[in-house]
Amino acid sequence: MIGRLHVVTDAAGGASALETVRAALAGGAPVVQVRTKTGTDRERYAFAREVVLLCRAAGAQCIVNDRVDLALAARADGTHVGADDLPIEVVRRIAGPAHLIGGTARDPERALALVAAGADYLGVGPAFATSTKDGLPDPIGPERVAEVAAAVRVPVIAIGGVTAERVPLLRAAHGVAVVSAVSAAPDPAEATKRLLAALDDRS
Repeated sequence: MIGRLHVVTDAAGGASALETVRAALAGGAPVVQVRTKTGTDRERYAFAREVVLLCRAAGAQCIVNDRVDLALAARADGTHVGADDLPIEVVRRIAGPAHLIGGTARDPERALALVAAGADYLGVGPAFATSTKDGLPDPIGPERVAEVAAAVRVPVIAIGGVTAERVPLLRAAHGVAVVSAVSAAPDPAEATKRLLAALDDRS
């Protein structure tokens, strides 16, 4: 089973991103997703491997965004693939049965297709408007997140504009994924604790 709070690293990577990962793990983050968009493959591997080691020490899971090759090289727990990445069935063939694989969906039809292809969990969104990533489609809102969650039997992780205050609106989802709610917080460890408390408080 995948953890309920996914802290996604700042895409720039580097020392500041690692400090945020350390703080999030100190705050109890159960999952860290490595998302890097710059640097050479060697640099991106080194960053991912460092995050994996930090997660291992904290008893947390580590997922690598987009790149199954980097995930396997860094010995991460899984890979999250988007619509433009390798198909889930190909990632499964490369990574094997024990590797966690996440897919990205915004409607029940796509969600069902991804689960049929072998997805272990789904990232669903953007739930709310967000400026963290360029080129995102319009937010689907908590209602559509709930529709997707009701259509599949794998954990649904809501992403996009998620804050601790908005977590109660996403009670249909297994969990949430955040970027700026932790990385841009004055105290990332405390922000992580607040998100976990909000998840625990959902009725």
